[in-house]
Amino acid sequence: MKALQYRTIGSAPELVDIPMPSPGPGEVLLRVTAAGVCHSDSFIMGLPEDQYVYGLPLTLGHEGAGTVEALGAGVTGLDIGDAVLVYGPWGCGRCYPCSKGEENYCENAAARGIKPPGLGAPGAMAEYLLVDDARHLVPLEDLDPVVSVPLTDAGLTPYHAIKKSLPKLVPGSTAVVIGVGGLGHVAVQILRAITSCTVIAVDAAADKLAHARDVGAHHTVPSGPDAAEQIRTLTGGRGADAVFDFVGIAPTTELGSRTIAVGGDVVIVGVGPGTVAVGFFSTPWESSARAPYWGSRSELIEVIELARSGRITVDVERFSLEQGPEAYRRLHDGTLRGRAVIVP
Repeated sequence: MKALQYRTIGSAPELVDIPMPSPGPGEVLLRVTAAGVCHSDSFIMGLPEDQYVYGLPLTLGHEGAGTVEALGAGVTGLDIGDAVLVYGPWGCGRCYPCSKGEENYCENAAARGIKPPGLGAPGAMAEYLLVDDARHLVPLEDLDPVVSVPLTDAGLTPYHAIKKSLPKLVPGSTAVVIGVGGLGHVAVQILRAITSCTVIAVDAAADKLAHARDVGAHHTVPSGPDAAEQIRTLTGGRGADAVFDFVGIAPTTELGSRTIAVGGDVVIVGVGPGTVAVGFFSTPWESSARAPYWGSRSELIEVIELARSGRITVDVERFSLEQGPEAYRRLHDGTLRGRAVIVP
């Protein structure tokens, strides 16, 4: 079968032919219908050799959708041809976080060598994908897999981040979204769908700010030296009740620190190296900073229901497997509108 793989440190991904997998006991083989392209992929492909821990060759793609092609021994509850989305952060299934569906925080995954598809295990940018357990599949039913596959990360990750701050996003509150690309433009929609807060979007690109307004942002602010003052003005001087940073580099984390209100949350979602200093003299009273990771299985179901009701949508650009390297170039250059999706 054809697969898009990262094969050499520092090189672009390559389209190759590899053997088609077959499901063992408890496993499910999917015929892939869509796979999402993510900044996390670019991040790991940009790591130097001494920091790269994901194995080579690596079939990319931690956002996956497909139809059930074959079932391993003992698998029940699925039929051949079922349309599904893949829940990506695989865990052991037995520890306390996993028992709550929070496999993104599994206590045993690292020690047991359990890795997500596309981030250690073979991913979805191939004609077929082997899934380790049926519990990692969520019914897609009649939703379009191409526009739905980003929900497994670009939808789930901001949803999880926002949901933890819901007690602070009450009527009259303000949320700031920094970076309105693949995840950020979905975050704006989620905030509008499940809260009554005012949403301020921040980005360096004028076209992304226009996109943010199109998907529901109340205000947009160009990133730069005046951004903090503009946010303070828009909030009547008090600052934001929650700042969701989808970039995570030093200038954006500093902006979050400077604009958070008393009791507010600074939430770093982006994989950049920025940090937030929290202390008696560095942040407002009762404010906090956290760095969430992905989301739970139950939250993915909730995200799918938001999409099914039409309250959130993901803007996508389609690419074939052969066009996969081009999709990553476009991602790196920042010329994508929304999310790139590979369609085998």
